[in-house]
Amino acid sequence: MLKPAVIYEKLQKLGVSFWCGVPDSLLKPFLSYVTDHTPSESHIIAANEGAAVGIAAGFHLSTGKLPLVYLQNSGLGNTVNPLLSLADEHVYSIPMLVLIGWRGEPGTKDEPQHMKQGSCTTAMLESMQMPFIVLDTDEATAQSQLADLVKDCISRSCPHAILVRDNTFAGWKLQAKPPAPNLELSREEAVTILANSLEKNDIIVSTTGKLSRELYELRVRNGDSHERDFYTVGSMGHTASIALGIAVGLGETTRNVCCFDGDGSVLMHMGTLSTIGFTAPKRLRHFIFNNGAHESVGGQPTSGFQTDFPTIAKACGYTWARKVSTSAELKEAYKEMMFQDGPTLLEIQVAIRTRDDLGRPKSTPVENKTSFMNNLHGK
Repeated sequence: MLKPAVIYEKLQKLGVSFWCGVPDSLLKPFLSYVTDHTPSESHIIAANEGAAVGIAAGFHLSTGKLPLVYLQNSGLGNTVNPLLSLADEHVYSIPMLVLIGWRGEPGTKDEPQHMKQGSCTTAMLESMQMPFIVLDTDEATAQSQLADLVKDCISRSCPHAILVRDNTFAGWKLQAKPPAPNLELSREEAVTILANSLEKNDIIVSTTGKLSRELYELRVRNGDSHERDFYTVGSMGHTASIALGIAVGLGETTRNVCCFDGDGSVLMHMGTLSTIGFTAPKRLRHFIFNNGAHESVGGQPTSGFQTDFPTIAKACGYTWARKVSTSAELKEAYKEMMFQDGPTLLEIQVAIRTRDDLGRPKSTPVENKTSFMNNLHGK
């Protein structure tokens, strides 16, 4: 395994002076080290992976120096446009390194949402005509690989990728904690309050990561079925879009479509708020569980606590929006929210506090989809 400090120092010696991206679980030890050892002006956690490429391009244009963009391979699609139409050697010819966590690598065991992406990752890079290496776990070999890659990246003046397998980096736990207020509620407590308060015919679209896992386990504890819940196990940032499509498809109905979203997810594609406001589905209820961090992939900070989601939502056309941070406020605001015509939004600020024994859904995505659609269609 590679020591994060060794690879970080090697990349610095090779000229990498700026870091930008979206955190990934396979890269967690390395990115935690980057967060702890890089000045804030030289490290930006971007809203999404495509934006990270744009930021890196801008940094190179203003300094002539080599940036590094990091991401999980599930976010590779978000980078395709700026990598090919901006940074490519046949367009603006901008050199940058792209460090990619290879979830779902063929031959490994992973979650369903990662397996297809993992099987396509190298083919996608080849189709994009983007030079890449698979980083070796031997330190001497890895350093040699990086030296050769950076030399070619600078010589050709175009993006080059570094694929990172599972268990490539030795552990490093993030020392810098995201700035956060002292909060009463955990996300799971807030999910429990809301899910137990909904009417029996209301439906939930829950975001990828631990929130969906907590909702799934709540249903199990309550002895409830999962037919009213759509667990968005992948496609981070698109939960609100899915909820909007469902609300539009259901049309005029008494069923509330409740989007259980996260701060990182909303920030990733925040333009969806404007689309929701413009479309104005009366039964769409948007809940943002804001813990100010990418908790599932290492706890790196988001800009969630610096973002006024209710004000933005109202400016986008939401009819009602509010922020709460205690169980009493949540219960009171929920009652008020449900009496309003939508779209409505409630931001719930929550602490980073997750059970160590939190499990994962036992049903497959297709089984979830089938039972959910059967419920919507009255089967």
